[in-house]
Amino acid sequence: MSRLGPRRRYAASAPRSLLRKLLDYGLAILLLGLLILVAARLDRFETRKEQGTAIVNDGDSITLGAERIRMRGIDAPEYQQACQKAGADYPCGKLARQSLVRLVAGRPVSCSGWQRDRYGRLLGDCRAGDTDLNRTQVQAGWAVAFGDFETEEAVARAAKAGIWAGTFEEPQQWRDSHHDAPVERKHGTLASFGDALREFVRFW
Repeated sequence: MSRLGPRRRYAASAPRSLLRKLLDYGLAILLLGLLILVAARLDRFETRKEQGTAIVNDGDSITLGAERIRMRGIDAPEYQQACQKAGADYPCGKLARQSLVRLVAGRPVSCSGWQRDRYGRLLGDCRAGDTDLNRTQVQAGWAVAFGDFETEEAVARAAKAGIWAGTFEEPQQWRDSHHDAPVERKHGTLASFGDALREFVRFW
């Protein structure tokens, strides 16, 4: 004769309310719609390429035709910024611009990128011939790493090149303390996500 253990009682799960069902269906439809829209817009996130004669605005921004370009991953002293060396001020912002002018050397410049900063400028990787302008400005000591090129900055710092030959205020800090100058933010991981989101919204 088999022994029967105590019976287990299972409580029936309460049926979902109509409102909960509608919310679940609505959320599923919303997510599906977003996926369809993202898929439809992915082709709009293409790299933009600009080429031509560059107008050098300062140590990290140029203009190609009608396109204003902020050089990605670097931050040069502002044009009006002064730095210190041997106990005296000197116009490091103007020298940073002169450095970029020398690097361009009258050659056609090509820039590519897909993000834009808060001022609508294309964040670009720029070249003049075989010269990587972004990287070389940091290597020459006339720009600091701004989300990229940390190795090049370390080399320039060790060699006391450019602004590293004396003391200076970080360009971002200088802008923050000069309210008449535009304030920009670092393009790190979170900032890049924000730029991508703005670029996505810009296409609607």
